[in-house]
Amino acid sequence: MSTSKRITVLMGGISSERTVSLSSGQGVAEALRSLGHTVSTLDAGADLGALVAELGAQKPDVVFNALHGRFGEDGCIQGILDWMGLAYTHSGVRASATAMNKAAARAAFVSAGLPVAEGRVIDIAELAEGDPLPAPYVVKPVSEGSSVGVSIVRPGANVRERIVRDWTFGPHALVEEFIPGREITVGVMGERALTITDITPTGSGHDFYDYDAKYNTGGSRHELPALIAPDVAQRALDVAVEAHKALGCAGASRSDFRLDDADPANPRLILLEVNTQPGMTATSLLPEQAAYCGISYPALCHWLVEQATCRQ
Repeated sequence: MSTSKRITVLMGGISSERTVSLSSGQGVAEALRSLGHTVSTLDAGADLGALVAELGAQKPDVVFNALHGRFGEDGCIQGILDWMGLAYTHSGVRASATAMNKAAARAAFVSAGLPVAEGRVIDIAELAEGDPLPAPYVVKPVSEGSSVGVSIVRPGANVRERIVRDWTFGPHALVEEFIPGREITVGVMGERALTITDITPTGSGHDFYDYDAKYNTGGSRHELPALIAPDVAQRALDVAVEAHKALGCAGASRSDFRLDDADPANPRLILLEVNTQPGMTATSLLPEQAAYCGISYPALCHWLVEQATCRQ
């Protein structure tokens, strides 16, 4: 291993994914300590002045960004770290902000010729008035991660008014056609696609790979590598790398897809989103894929530290 570094692991934060981030951060900190690094953890709360002061006091060589969601994954903390001249893991301001905004990411994917579902951004109030797309369709917050706030509207379901009433994610929503079939995901390290995981939510009440299925122990079953046609598998690997590049990502990312292969002669692969801050918990998909490829959890954390940079 290279020379020991002073590393601050940013974790927690103020988003709806705070609990997941705390778990990710603790795992990362333990892994980096096991490699001989001097590691501090810092809960990135709402007091920006206190955060900047603490980072200044800790004087890390590298900041490991283990934040998820708003403030940690949307370019905000990245801009602060650039301003402070601190090297940090994962993507920079532009890639983070673009990926977190599903409408902006969708535009980037379309421009790059990548496969996306039919959809558009609506004023959330429109949903109470009628179906913006033929059912079934998906309603998503424009700027949330981990499937927070995602709903599926099926034919005949009387859920539109409830979705609008309970909506807390700003004035707009992204609506997209619902793609039946499998949920698959591909982790990317640098310009290398790792493998493909086929994700099946377990238990009752999971129409898709939602927040609980992602992070609760036993909430989903992961099969890797996914048992899909070799040409489709290669296409998914290629699109994940292309999406990583289209957004300008750095370090690791994870691309989520829907695959409708009910008709093997005409499979449909749809890119849903790119996660620039993939989860690093015990049940997270990126560490699981890295392990399949022979990269241990500590080695993955170390690689991310080695890729860290300041975009100042």
